[in-house]
Amino acid sequence: MNFFKRLFKIGQSEANSAIDKMEDPIKMTEQGIRDLKLNLEKNLESLAQVKALAIRAKSDVEELTSKAQDYEQKAILILKKAQKGAIETSEADRLAKEALIQKEEMHQKITMAKKEMVQFNTSVSQLEHNVQEIKQSINKWENELKTLKARVKVSKATKNLNKQMADIDSASTVSMLERMKDKVRQEEALAEAYGDIAKSSKSLDQELSEAADETETSAEESLLKLKESLKINDKDA
Repeated sequence: MNFFKRLFKIGQSEANSAIDKMEDPIKMTEQGIRDLKLNLEKNLESLAQVKALAIRAKSDVEELTSKAQDYEQKAILILKKAQKGAIETSEADRLAKEALIQKEEMHQKITMAKKEMVQFNTSVSQLEHNVQEIKQSINKWENELKTLKARVKVSKATKNLNKQMADIDSASTVSMLERMKDKVRQEEALAEAYGDIAKSSKSLDQELSEAADETETSAEESLLKLKESLKINDKDA
């Protein structure tokens, strides 16, 4: 007994390990449902066979009961004929006794047939219970399979998305962004440098023109200041 318990535990452990390692839960569940349906077919076949035996046993009981009653009736008829003188008393007693012996044998067979009928009916009840349980399990797991397929579809999509997100290197992305920011700064500095070069390459005339343009609005004031510095007034002019 202990050996079979250990063997069962080893098998159970291997089954759990196989479940842990399985790659396709949908296919495994579908195979499990097929196994349940095969088991259902076997139980239905056994149920039909045992039911047939139970029906046969019941029929035997009825037939044997009828025979026992018939033997009893024959014994009664024989004794009545003896009373009427139709049969010698000794012969009637012998025949009636044989009929009663046959009746007793029928009762013994009836007892055995009834025991078999009870056993068969008990087996029928157990098999019907098994069949009902298997049907419920099949129905349950077929519904579970629909849910499982939807869950697997969602989990695969989520896994793929998470995998894509996991493949994105946050550190390298931040580094790239920093490089882009530095590049923009470098471009800005380069633009400013070209601006300074452009300014330094201007001719003296351009500078004078730009300066003159900037002070054109205050030319009179500048003229007065110049004259004052030279001590020139309008009368001298």
